[in-house]
Amino acid sequence: MPSCQFSLYPLGTGNLSPVIDKALNELKDMGLSYEMGNMSTVFYGSSEEIFTALKRMYEAVSMHPVVMNFTVSNACPVSPKGKEKS
Repeated sequence: MPSCQFSLYPLGTGNLSPVIDKALNELKDMGLSYEMGNMSTVFYGSSEEIFTALKRMYEAVSMHPVVMNFTVSNACPVSPKGKEKS
């Protein structure tokens, strides 16, 4: 299953959570499985879902100064929790 690891860095604010929450709400709205870490979030879906989610997340936060980095893979060894790699 394809996956995407992304990091979002809001700039010029001491309170990062509201901007990051806007991006994560897009994943929730799409019903995609994701796992949050300290510095990045990994989510899973089809290639179309992943690129649609990236676009939606970026558009949701683009009114703020942000840096968004991501890596998309169809070969990562980690599957979503509770799902076997196929």
